[in-house]
Parts: sequence; structure tokens; C-alpha cells
Amino acid sequence: MAAEKKAYPLRISAAVLEAVQRWSEDELRSVNAQIEYLLRDALRKAGRLKPARPDPVEDDE
Repeated sequence: MAAEKKAYPLRISAAVLEAVQRWSEDELRSVNAQIEYLLRDALRKAGRLKPARPDPVEDDE
């Protein structure tokens, strides 16, 4: 089941947005996905986000 997504307006400096846009292009992500990735990574490193439970892997055998 996918996590619920909520819209949130974000004010960001032009320089930071341009850097995130370039980075998102390098990573083949949308700017929104890149910002969410960066936030999740920072939260995880700070111990503020519980680790995501991996999806169960089904054997093809």
C-alpha cells in the first residue's frame, strides 16, 4: 500500500531550486521526487524517520 501524499507549498531560493533541478535531472527524477528523497535521507540520518519496511520478495522458483 502506497503512503498517503499531501501537498505542501514550499518557498525556496532560486539558487537552491536550480541546484535541485540539475541534481534531479542527473538522477532521472522529478524535482518533487528529488526533494522528497533529500528530506527522507536527512530524516533517516538524523534518526527522525523509521526505516521503511521492505516489500516481501516472491520467489519465482
